[in-house]
Amino acid sequence: SVTNKKPAQASITKVKQFEGSTSFVRRTQWMLEQLRQVNGIDPNRDSPEFDLLFENAFDQWVASTASEKCTFFQVLHHTCQRYLTDKKPEFINCQSKITGGNSILHSAADSVTSAVQKASQALNERGERLGRAEEKTEELKNSAQQFAETAHKVRL
Repeated sequence: SVTNKKPAQASITKVKQFEGSTSFVRRTQWMLEQLRQVNGIDPNRDSPEFDLLFENAFDQWVASTASEKCTFFQVLHHTCQRYLTDKKPEFINCQSKITGGNSILHSAADSVTSAVQKASQALNERGERLGRAEEKTEELKNSAQQFAETAHKVRL
């Protein structure tokens, strides 16, 4: 997940889906900066297994399918290139298409990021407008109360 706070903070969360359940359970989470190595295990064989090496941990993963593993690696590689300035993790035993040049995935990720930023800005602007409307409503309420009190005094 990536937040919209600045600076952006990306994290890697491992989830598990138990048999017979539709929900996922969060197992572990690391900050992207802690990732040191992504090991695809065998670039010549389609398998869902892979390893991630973090600063102080080694973790074995299994994707749902080899195709999902490939997509995860592409997104992870793109995210590392985008958000990590210093130590980028090493991708080993991965198919070359994962770390290759611009792919459709990179443009899609950029489009999603752009859409999220635009939506966030629109929400912030709407929040500001709602705040101003609430202030105006409070002023009108106070004015109406004063008018009602004055009208009551005049009536008496």
